[in-house]
Parts: sequence; structure tokens; C-alpha cells
Amino acid sequence: MFDELLKIVSVNISTVHKIIHTNDRLRGIVFRKDTPTQQESDENTQFTKLIEGVPSEQEWLVYDHCSVVTRLYAIYERFVEDLIAEWLELLPDIVTEYSDLEKSIKDTHQIGVGRLLLDLKKKRFEHLSINEVIQGLFDGVTGQEKYKLIPDAFLLHEQNLRREVLEKLFADAGISNAWDWVNKHRTVKQFIEEVRGSQNTAEGELNELITYRNDAAHGAIVDDILGTKELLELGDFVENLCQALAELVTFQVISRQTAIGKAKEIGQVTEWFKKSRAGVAKVKKINLSVDKKVFLVNEASSYCRLATIESIMINDISKEQVVITHEQEVGLKFDIDAKKGLSLYVVE
Repeated sequence: MFDELLKIVSVNISTVHKIIHTNDRLRGIVFRKDTPTQQESDENTQFTKLIEGVPSEQEWLVYDHCSVVTRLYAIYERFVEDLIAEWLELLPDIVTEYSDLEKSIKDTHQIGVGRLLLDLKKKRFEHLSINEVIQGLFDGVTGQEKYKLIPDAFLLHEQNLRREVLEKLFADAGISNAWDWVNKHRTVKQFIEEVRGSQNTAEGELNELITYRNDAAHGAIVDDILGTKELLELGDFVENLCQALAELVTFQVISRQTAIGKAKEIGQVTEWFKKSRAGVAKVKKINLSVDKKVFLVNEASSYCRLATIESIMINDISKEQVVITHEQEVGLKFDIDAKKGLSLYVVE
């Protein structure tokens, strides 16, 4: 769930990383201390011309810093907005009656529609028509047709997406305590503990990115320049943060689907063998087969991922498919790493 959004983030950050590495290597060549011999220069005329046209090393570093932090923030902000938009698109299939939506969602939707109508002629909303803006609200209130929550009504933020603003965006869309989930997420915790040596927090990392981005975007004098290693690490943090938020929304979808009978818990991982990426689960009343997809969930540790079953073992015998009629232990191998204590859910 939301794999395409995460793939876009991963590709974009990978591109940023490649550019950082490329520029770092180029600087190492251009500004090397040993001067090229005349023969080397003659043999590399194009390279010589390149050297003549480069900025100073300091200017180059400043532009690298500014472009990277600006791009990383843009990747993060776009991901958050797209993630919330996809969540809002799913909600009408989960909460079928508009009147049953949480008050915070309805209030945000109605106020947002009003603001959109006032600002509809602004360039940022030129993709919207009056009908698009009001139709979803009209259908929700009258119940004549399936309602739709227009994402633009929920994404009218003017501030950078620091923790407080981020939490409000998610809360207004019906997802509370978003940052608690982020703080407990394994990849975010690992980054803070192993990369930062527990000398910073996730909120602190995000604030630093936004401060760097604002200084770069608003023409401030940039005297705190991040080096290659620091820029790469900042990219890793953004990717980890996006992963955590995607799993948060996935968990919300599964939880709500479970409440209305569209998903159900079928068991729990009781043993896990990391090296073989396989384990034992106590499973109840379900048909399992190789290639079947299940969600691995643990709210306490902010874990919610879609996994594919690669193999099934019953009493040390490999099975392509099994029918579980009562609770029993099943050996399962997934396409992703898991851990003891995860609950297994299937969407029906």
C-alpha cells in the first residue's frame, strides 16, 4: 500500500545521492593539489575547458548544499501531500456515509471547500472547477451519490511541514498522533541512534532540514555548509521519515477495514529467524497459499508492512496451499524481514 509513492521518493533521493557523489568526485579531480602534466592537459582538451569554467570550490559547495536541501524538502512535502490525498481517496470506501466521518474531517472539508471557493481564481487552484470543489460536499450532505473528499481542501497549509503542522494535517484528515508513530518507527529510531548517536531527535532533524531549506530559498548568506556525508545522511533521514508516514497511513487503513469487516487478523508471529527471513506463526481459520499477501502489523512499534508469502511449512512439510480450520503453528517465509510479535492481517 502506497508503494508507488515510496518508490518515487526512493528514486528521487537516489538521484540526489548520485548527484552529490558525482559533484564530490568532480571537485576532487578539478581541485586536486597535484597539477596535471602538459601531456595530460593536451590529451584532455575538453576536460581542460571544463576546469577553466568551474566556480570556486567554496561557491560550488554552497550551490550543492542549497540545491540538495531545497530538493529534499520538496520531495518530503510532495510525498506528504500525495499520501494524504490517497488516504482521502480511500476513505469513502471505508466510511461510506459522510455523516459517519469524524467531526474533524467534516469540519476541515467544509471549511476547506469554502476557502477554495474564495481562492479559486488563484494560479495554484487553476486545475479545479467550481463543480469539482462543491460536488463532493453536496453528495456527502445530501447522500444522493457517493461523496468525495477533495484533497485541496485539506492541504491549505501555508507553513513549512514541521512537526506541529504535519501533525495537524494528518489530524484534520482523521489520523491523530502522527509524530508518536514516527518516533517509534524502526528506521527513524535506527537513524537517530546509529547515525546521530542519539544526539538529536527526529523532530530536530526535520527542523534542521527546514531551516537549511529556508535559508537557501530566501537568499540568506549560507555559512553553515553541509558536506557530502551530511547531505547524504539528510537524504536518508527524509526517506526514513516518508517510510514511517506511509506505514502509519497503511495501519490506519487496515485498522478501519478491520472494524467494518473488510480485513481481519489471522494470527501472530511467535518465532522469527532473521537470517532465513522465515518464522513460525500461530494462525487461525484461513486459507493460505504461496504468493498470498498479508499485512504484518504491530502498533506499539510502528510497524505495518505488506508482505508476500514465499513458502509454507506444516510439520516440516512444504505446502503450496493450506486450509487452516483451527489455530495451529505454520512455518512462513516472507519476501521481507519481520520479527516476533507481529500480527498477521488479510484484506477480504
